[in-house]
Amino acid sequence: MRKEFWIVSFVSLGLSLFLAQFHFLFWIFFGALVVVFLIGVSDIFQTKQAIRSNFPVLGRLRYVFENLRPKIYQYFIESDIDGRPINRILRSVVYQRAKKQRDTIPFGTQLDVYEVGYEWMNHSIHAVDDEEVINDPRVLVGNKDCKKPYSASIFNISAMSYGSLSKNAIEALNKGSALGHFAQNTGEGGVAPYHLKHGGDLIYQVGTGYFGCRGSDGNFDAEKFKKTVEPESIKMIELKISQGAKPGHGGILPAAKNNEEIASIRGVTPHTAVMSPPGHKAFNSMEGLVDFISTLRELSGGRPVGIKLCIGIRSEFIDLCQAMMKKDIFPDFIAVDGGEGGTGAAPVEFSNSMGTPLIDGLVFVHNTLVGFGIKKHIKIFASGKAITAFDIIKMISLGADAIYSARSMMLALGCIQALECNTNHCPTGITTHKSYLVKGLDVEDKSKRVHSYHKETIHAFCEMLGAAGVKRVEDLKRSHIYKRLTERKIKRYDELYPNVEPGSFLSEIPKEYRSYF
Repeated sequence: MRKEFWIVSFVSLGLSLFLAQFHFLFWIFFGALVVVFLIGVSDIFQTKQAIRSNFPVLGRLRYVFENLRPKIYQYFIESDIDGRPINRILRSVVYQRAKKQRDTIPFGTQLDVYEVGYEWMNHSIHAVDDEEVINDPRVLVGNKDCKKPYSASIFNISAMSYGSLSKNAIEALNKGSALGHFAQNTGEGGVAPYHLKHGGDLIYQVGTGYFGCRGSDGNFDAEKFKKTVEPESIKMIELKISQGAKPGHGGILPAAKNNEEIASIRGVTPHTAVMSPPGHKAFNSMEGLVDFISTLRELSGGRPVGIKLCIGIRSEFIDLCQAMMKKDIFPDFIAVDGGEGGTGAAPVEFSNSMGTPLIDGLVFVHNTLVGFGIKKHIKIFASGKAITAFDIIKMISLGADAIYSARSMMLALGCIQALECNTNHCPTGITTHKSYLVKGLDVEDKSKRVHSYHKETIHAFCEMLGAAGVKRVEDLKRSHIYKRLTERKIKRYDELYPNVEPGSFLSEIPKEYRSYF
């Protein structure tokens, strides 16, 4: 191909000499020729990419198409039901509810209802009008040691930091949460001014990097923590033990996103990649973790304090429950994150192959808390691709009291699933800090969309409860959900994930749970 390049170059030079008599055309053609020639020469003599060296100029098309491939696939090839990680049907329902557009579908479902894995909820002859169902279902978070219980919506914004998200995105989420009276988790990046600007309820997340409560040595600083949680809009504290998208791996903030303002909020050096440690330094045992929960509750003035984790080695969670019982100290809530959780940046091995998926982790946590007789002290939040009302119903039926969602809230902001979250080039201005992209995200408009999506999804949730003859959220049971195992075999969730008797683990932990050690 190099030989052909030189032949084409000399032929083009001859053509340009011919065009010299037409001065205007000559300079246009000659200028373009010089540019292409220089590109070709640089391709030949560079050593990083064999394709460019062997096929100068034309070889560059390979990298152009590689960059365009995800866009071409999304817009021209994928069907409505096979897009990943969130298919077009689900993306569309978020967009429609956010924009208050028609969210009904014509001509029946596109799903194969006889496919293995299909799930559904059965309706009742004694269906009730959704107006008879509590139209703003909430859960009170706060146990015997909590002085400031918080009434949380059953559907809230999951952890997304200022840093992973732009300032306009954080603002829009916060104002949307204020309009709908649901909570926004700050993520582990600390509390930014944009979290506080519109007065939306906040859940301050404390990660392994202790951003917002970080001393000069990188360890937890009690005084900085107390100062961070002073605003009344901070309703709860969440201690992040692990994250579903990258459990056992610390958070990642690429250097391109770490500007001066973000670095100041986090207490780190700007324009450097920020890698949070995989584990906490403030404690090194289960008893230490329990004591730290108590410390955070006291330092925060009695606010609810919980932990967030993706279930890993299950015997460790059992050890944690036993430590809670020994000290008679319990978190006010436990947020269970699924291994399928989303993130702005994670090693592919961690995203694809580390951590327990949500359903398995949620069932394990709920049953373990019930088995030890301590569920009465602890509310459960669940997080893992919750998009529709049915997703919320499934998680609550399995034991969750409330739900977190991140990616659906990003879609409500206008995310197009461009998969550019880790590059600082997000075209919608959500996960970038490039000012010319961020300015395209209008806070006023997008906050209304976030509010509308939340409101319409809660309404759909209440409609589904009414159709099943259920008036109260707490009456949702595992027996309400069905799953197809084969073409002819169907089981209810309570058959697939049996309940345990309250306190039954106190005498002996069942064999199937001991097998997790």
